[in-house]
Amino acid sequence: MTSTFVRSMLVAGAAVAALSVAACSKPAAPAENAAADASAANTASTAAMDASNTASAAASDASNSAAAAGATNTAGQ
Repeated sequence: MTSTFVRSMLVAGAAVAALSVAACSKPAAPAENAAADASAANTASTAAMDASNTASAAASDASNSAAAAGATNTAGQ
């Protein structure tokens, strides 16, 4: 694993953890706070999606690098 991939996974994990804490720590909101809570949830969801996309791209890059290294590695031959 590369440090970029590990870092991306840590960012994704932190985003999911923050979203979980935010969702589970609040009591039911009164109607006047619903719009603000929906906006905060949307922002958190966007951050989590961005982190997920970053982690997915890093995993894809790592997979492609591993495939390329396996195709060119002739050490065992």
